Amino acid sequence: MKPLRILFRSISSAFKSVFRNLSLSLASLSCIVITLIIVSVAITFSSNVNNITKKIEGDLTIVTFVKSETEETKIKEIEENLKVLPNIESVSFISKDAVKEEMKEENDTYKKIIEDWQEGENPLDSYFLITVKNIDDIGETAATIKNLEGVDAVNYGEGLVEELVSVFNMIKNAMIITVAALVFVTAFLISNTIKITIYSRRSEIDIMRLVGTSNTVIKLPFIFEGLFLGAIGSIIPILATIYSYVFLYDKLGGIFFNPILPMIEPYNFVFKVSLALLVIGSIVGMFGSYKAVRKYLKI
Repeated sequence: MKPLRILFRSISSAFKSVFRNLSLSLASLSCIVITLIIVSVAITFSSNVNNITKKIEGDLTIVTFVKSETEETKIKEIEENLKVLPNIESVSFISKDAVKEEMKEENDTYKKIIEDWQEGENPLDSYFLITVKNIDDIGETAATIKNLEGVDAVNYGEGLVEELVSVFNMIKNAMIITVAALVFVTAFLISNTIKITIYSRRSEIDIMRLVGTSNTVIKLPFIFEGLFLGAIGSIIPILATIYSYVFLYDKLGGIFFNPILPMIEPYNFVFKVSLALLVIGSIVGMFGSYKAVRKYLKI
């Protein structure tokens, strides 16, 4: 029962301290709100960039054309060779007859031209549609495929794909660094606020130590105070994240200016981001307080 009494007393003391030092608390909360809003923007943007990159990776295929004179047995051999290559996710074969039928259905002009072909005449090439496991190695994979016997040409948007993925990876890394830096700044701000609070209560703390109060009992109220500041400071960023992202998603129709750049659907995503903000605010608040207590109380 004694540990519970200490716990509840610490929570009560921390809660009262937030309001007792209201001006300091408001200053700290303002900084937490601002930094967590920026963290929210960074997380949201980074997550959407990651989602777009994954979609590009999932939709991207290497189109491998087979030489027109290649026999069916050789095509089967090429398919088997493709499947055992490293970095190959899936291989689908599209015959030249299937290509012909697809082109006939595409528009009337193609249909008229194809109907004029003699029976058995089909100058089109069969091809394989290949997806890869790791898009970063797609150039090397395409080069390996091109050297296979019976392969006529390989196309995957060489150059453009690597450049696009490189840009997206740079953006993701920049956002991760931004989030980490902002978390550090938030911890620093909360730590400084708690330091001032500790300084203003030094006489009270000295009395507690003189009467034999344990180090843990002295630390707990400050740690909970940091937790409360972090949690309370996350409320406005959470609400801003939910309403602004849903509004933006509806306004843009769920895409960033182009269907190949889809936004993450909001109704699960915003709650995950909100939970992340709450956890970041709370943990960083506790860490900042703990750091301040250890450094300035020497306990």
